Amino acid sequence: MDKNCYLVRVGEVALKGLNKPYFERVLMQRIAKALKKYPDCEVSRVEGILFVRTPNDLPEETVLREVSKVFGVETISPAVETESDLEAICAAAVAFMDRVIETRGVKTFKVEARRSDKNFPIESPEIARRVGAAVLKGCKVLKVDVHEPDVKLFVHVRRDHSYLYDQKISAFGGLPLGTNGKGLVLLSGGIDSPVAAWMMAKRGMVIEAVHFHSYPYTSERAFEKVKDLTRILAGYMGRIRIHSVNLLPIQEEIVANCPEDETTIHVRRFMMKIAEEIAKKNRCQMLITGENIGQVASQTAEALVVTDNAVSLPVMRPLIAMDKTDIIEIAQEIGTFETSIQPFEDCCTVFLPKHPKTKPRLDAILESEAKLDVDALVAAAVASEEITTVNPAE
Repeated sequence: MDKNCYLVRVGEVALKGLNKPYFERVLMQRIAKALKKYPDCEVSRVEGILFVRTPNDLPEETVLREVSKVFGVETISPAVETESDLEAICAAAVAFMDRVIETRGVKTFKVEARRSDKNFPIESPEIARRVGAAVLKGCKVLKVDVHEPDVKLFVHVRRDHSYLYDQKISAFGGLPLGTNGKGLVLLSGGIDSPVAAWMMAKRGMVIEAVHFHSYPYTSERAFEKVKDLTRILAGYMGRIRIHSVNLLPIQEEIVANCPEDETTIHVRRFMMKIAEEIAKKNRCQMLITGENIGQVASQTAEALVVTDNAVSLPVMRPLIAMDKTDIIEIAQEIGTFETSIQPFEDCCTVFLPKHPKTKPRLDAILESEAKLDVDALVAAAVASEEITTVNPAE
């Protein structure tokens, strides 16, 4: 064939019943968009399997990297495409295994066959036996090992063509981006919130971000760090908009008018109120945070109840019950960890009380908050937002 071929298998998309064609169509669009910067790539769908075809000079590792980042993709297999004729299949299998021997030096193999085309005259076990016999005859260095082979050769016989491959490379799975609404993530420069954004995007949600700073107490380099994190996330989600808001005027009002030990929870409530207004303006159905129960003073059960009282939109906390080590593992896997641990301050460290209240009472917090012109402060913060559009790194 004049192009390289890849078989792309879907995960949960396959369980969507009557909605399956819609999910597959969106997934195809997302794969095509991921490969758009490489000319002459094709994405097609035939009987539940997606096919990606790319020019021969486009490196395999590039295709695997780009397609594996598309949410909804379960596995990818670089494949050889041949005619659905036993003689052609056997010849392709010998040539395929010759290349495997040359590149990996394998000694043993096993053939597994699957016959999707029930009109094909030979059943799957016999296909595997005949292909195996052809490989043994054509590749003298190989022996069959049905228990622990060095390589497992898969033969998939379909009506149009047949496909041979030896790898099922895992991707991230999930649901195609754009099939599950839109959310606004409160994005700090830490480890947790980028992971939370990634996890919600994996469930099909389009993501926008709001970032709070306290300039000049926080540096411009701290915001550059947030843009770097967003650029990494954009590699999975496409273009992301950051709504940047200076929280300093509100923090100064809180410090001047509210008890010191309540500062953290008041700041958090204002963040949520501002985020909600930005979310509504941009048609986001929910807020997303990286909060993890009990991790810090503002994330105790009592504090989260008081925080949620500040808004009417639902608040998604995908990390709520995860161990920190598990969150770090995901951050390392998706590539955000090294950027997240760079030592640049964020607004949460400004005016931090020595002994923050860990079990706030809603009535006490509302009483303190009544000393502030909440609506005016929120409106001023929203009006001052700056929007930055971040594209994936090239």
